[in-house]
Amino acid sequence: MNKTLIYSMLAVSLLMVSCDPSEERDVLSGAITADQLNITATPQVVDGKNSNYIDLNSDGVGSLSSWFYGNGTTTSTKTTVQMVLAGKREIVFTGLNHDGTYIKKTITVQVDTLINVAPEWGILCGEGDKNWVWDNTLSAVWGNGGYKGNTSPGWWTVALADIDGQATGEGAGAKMTFSVNGSSLTKIKSDGSTVKGSFAFDMSAITEDDNKDVWAKGKLTTKNVTVLCGKSPNEGNGPVYSYDILKLDDQKMVLSYPEPGAGSWGTAWFWMFRAE
Repeated sequence: MNKTLIYSMLAVSLLMVSCDPSEERDVLSGAITADQLNITATPQVVDGKNSNYIDLNSDGVGSLSSWFYGNGTTTSTKTTVQMVLAGKREIVFTGLNHDGTYIKKTITVQVDTLINVAPEWGILCGEGDKNWVWDNTLSAVWGNGGYKGNTSPGWWTVALADIDGQATGEGAGAKMTFSVNGSSLTKIKSDGSTVKGSFAFDMSAITEDDNKDVWAKGKLTTKNVTVLCGKSPNEGNGPVYSYDILKLDDQKMVLSYPEPGAGSWGTAWFWMFRAE
């Protein structure tokens, strides 16, 4: 075998070694642990205080990323999120290693001041979770009345003792839990069974009455769950997922739903709740 052929074969061998894909596979299949994660969650400082705007950074981790910060989730590796409650708050990072294993790490941040946060988060959810029940101080807690006219059941009225006749297990002893965690809404029936979904609100969705006065101060929407006895009887008892907010403070919540096409004094349904 001549020298030229020998040198050519050696060069090919070296090239194959330098391009051995096993080294690349080792990198891709490697897994890191939570202790090895180089990630940060840093509150932006405003007027010397930690604000609710949190800078998240998982750049360079080398795994798929997901951040859960209480009222939301992001898959961005470098972004800023807005938390809605003050105090010590947990942010959970979840990564997916190339070998299919998951890694989690929880970072606690201190939020001292809230900026651009609707106060309804605290009203609905308290310090994180808050229960709401029927307002048993009233003679009627559900029923219908005039859209943009009444602010409580004014025509057909239903007392708390009669709610179970309309929605089994959703009368006395039933409750709703609004939670910042995942913006979740859990309906807990009197027998202990639960239905869980989520909620959102828009306090810019104002409805005025015929005198141009504010009748509804916002809108509450739910997903996969209704409020207690959340149905529309004249629509085949269909579920209601969108409600006008007539009143909402630390102790009272009044919701309404107008039937489709209802104009002023058309048929609307009303729900009367209080904080537990």
